[in-house]
Amino acid sequence: MRSIRRGDTGPAVSEIRSILVGLEMLADREPDLFDEAVANAVRAFQQSRGLGVDGMVGDETWRALDGARWRLGARTLFHSVPDALAGEDVRALQERLLEMGYDTGRPDSVYGARTARAVAQFQREVGLAPDGSCGPQTMKALRRLGRKVVGGRPQWLREAEAFRQSGPNLVGKTIVIDPGHGGGDDAGVVVPDGPLRWTEADLVFDLAARLEGRLAAAGMRVHLTRGPAPAEPMSGAERAALANSLGADLLISLHLDGYPSAAAEGVATYHYGTGNGLSSTVGERLAALVQREIVVRTGMHDCRTHAKTWDLLRLTRMPAVRVDLGYLTSPADRERLVNPMFREQIVEAILAAVQRMYFPVERDVPTGSIDVRQLRLALADRA
Repeated sequence: MRSIRRGDTGPAVSEIRSILVGLEMLADREPDLFDEAVANAVRAFQQSRGLGVDGMVGDETWRALDGARWRLGARTLFHSVPDALAGEDVRALQERLLEMGYDTGRPDSVYGARTARAVAQFQREVGLAPDGSCGPQTMKALRRLGRKVVGGRPQWLREAEAFRQSGPNLVGKTIVIDPGHGGGDDAGVVVPDGPLRWTEADLVFDLAARLEGRLAAAGMRVHLTRGPAPAEPMSGAERAALANSLGADLLISLHLDGYPSAAAEGVATYHYGTGNGLSSTVGERLAALVQREIVVRTGMHDCRTHAKTWDLLRLTRMPAVRVDLGYLTSPADRERLVNPMFREQIVEAILAAVQRMYFPVERDVPTGSIDVRQLRLALADRA
């Protein structure tokens, strides 16, 4: 769908207003116009759900709004193929089951097979028919029982422990590099600069290709989500599904940013999280390492790390981060980003961050201290 924005009218706007009124983020449902009050309510909703805050309703914001209609217990939940049920009621159920010690996987708001298995296990233990659906009887049993797990988020503890047990070596581990945008008319941020025309899609693919070579030389199995000129753009959900199908251990998505003011500059890194305490522990650590290595090795302005619920971060089953590697609309950032040698510095920073991810915390090293050239030599010595 195209983005719905300020000034638009029609049935879609009416539905958006109705949902926002139901969430008590908007005072009334009239008139049928996407006005400034609606834009402000959409921004507040986006911020509360960890989405990009732009005051417009695109695909991801619409799916989040549509899912926000539902409260746990308002409908029967079940595993539906191929179109799985999704919504905030599903996320609430997943979190409730996780607190009770049942493994639903990441609370991604999607009622998939893993969630259905966790529900069936719960039903079996409380004497209900284990059909994997959550109806009135299952809800009644859930309300009767308290949480079993205390002292942390069990899913994130599982994720951190699995990562720790995988060992410190990069050899044999699988990583997906996702160059953002690309395909059809989706070039991302586009900036004419004299006779040249720089595009986000082209620059991040060059970075991804360089990173692919460095990581492969260090012994990792590396996959890119797209080639240099794909025929069609891919959504965040499709990129996440590809990474899941490859059984990746990590995903790193590369983007550039743009802003109307040329003064905006710097690098920012994003990991999965809602902003209200629910966060992927391992993804948050990877984001922090990538951010610090890039800032120290390149001198770019530090725009910090942030929790988001974008599809690419929410639907992946492995630690995943998105890195916005500067503003193409900033003359200072653009001058550096179009320099191949500067892009090599970024690649070295990300490679160092990936290696540090696999070091036990007690063996971590200072930021900027890893000589990435030694990783290839160490692999050669082992061979």
